[in-house]
Amino acid sequence: MRTITYLEAIREALIEEMQRDERVFLLGEDIGILGGAFGQTKGLLEMFGEQRVRDTPISEAAIVGAAVGASLLGMRPVAEIMFNDFATIAMDQIINQAAKIRFLSGGQVSVPMVLRMQGGAGKRKGAQHSQSLEAIYCHIPGLKVVAPSTPHDVKGLLKASIRDDNPVIFLEHSNLYSRKGSVSEKDEAIELGVSEVKRVGRDVTIVAYSFMVEKALAAAEALSGQNLEAEVVDLRTLKPLDIKPVVQSIQKTNRVVIVHEACLTCGLGGEISARIVEQAFDYLDAPIRRVGLPDVPVPYAKSLEDFVVPNETTIMEAVLDVMKGAPKPA
Repeated sequence: MRTITYLEAIREALIEEMQRDERVFLLGEDIGILGGAFGQTKGLLEMFGEQRVRDTPISEAAIVGAAVGASLLGMRPVAEIMFNDFATIAMDQIINQAAKIRFLSGGQVSVPMVLRMQGGAGKRKGAQHSQSLEAIYCHIPGLKVVAPSTPHDVKGLLKASIRDDNPVIFLEHSNLYSRKGSVSEKDEAIELGVSEVKRVGRDVTIVAYSFMVEKALAAAEALSGQNLEAEVVDLRTLKPLDIKPVVQSIQKTNRVVIVHEACLTCGLGGEISARIVEQAFDYLDAPIRRVGLPDVPVPYAKSLEDFVVPNETTIMEAVLDVMKGAPKPA
C-alpha cells in the first residue's frame, strides 16, 4: 500500500486496464496532447499512441456516439466528458442508445463502455459547470452509475467499470482529485453494487457518496465530541444500489440522515428514503432527514455557493434534529 491522489488513482486504473486489454481505448476533448483538463490522462498519449488515446472535436454527442458504436464492434471505450453538465447534449446517445441496445437486441450485443465525467460544486465554476446530475442516470434502466469517494475506491471501481459489459456512468468530483489515500499496487477491481461502512457508530446512520462522504466523516468526527457516534455508509455505486448495509446500520442506530450534493427535489435521497421505509421502517425512531442542495442553480459567488452546498455544519444540524426525534420545520 502507498499513498497517492484520487487523480493519480484514476490514471493508474486507465493505464493498467489499457495494458491488460488492447480493446480498451480513450476518447474525449483534450485528453491526448493536453493530458485532460485536470491531468487525468497526462502521458497516456506517449504510452499508447493516438489510436488508443483519441482527441475528439468539441462535440459530446459525437464522443458518446462514437463510444457506443465502438463498443458494438467489440471495443471497450472509455469516453470522457469534461463536465457532467455537458453530457446533457448527448442524452439521446446515452439514454436511447447505450442504455437500451442490449435489451432491444435480446442480449445479442452489449455496450461495454465507460463514460467518465466530473461534476459538483466548490470550485466557483458557476451554474453550468457545477451540477450533480446522478439521479437522471439512476432513473434509466440499462445504465450503471458509480460515484467513488476515495483514491482506493476510484481505482478499483474504475477497473471494474471498464471490465463490465454494460454502459457505466462514472462520476468523479473535482474536489476529490487532490485528495490522498492508501491504494494497493495489486490489480484489484472493486465489485460494482457494493456499499461500504466508512465509519462505525452506534447513534445515527449517515448515508452519503462521492465528495459528501468526506463531509459526512468530518461531521461524524465533530459529533463525537458531543458524545454522539455516527456511522457513515458510503454507497459507492448508485446503480445498482446496495441498500443492505444501510438497513443493517439503521437496525443498530434507529436514525438516519441522507446526504447528497444534488438538489433535494427528486434527488437520490428520495429513492434511498423509500427503500429504507420499505425495508427498515420498524427500526426508525425518528423521521428520515435529507441534506442536499436547495432547488436553486449553483451560484458563482463564493459566499452564495458556500451557503447552499451541504457541509459539515448542515450535516451536524440534521443529525442533532433526528436525535431529538423531530423533523426540521419546512
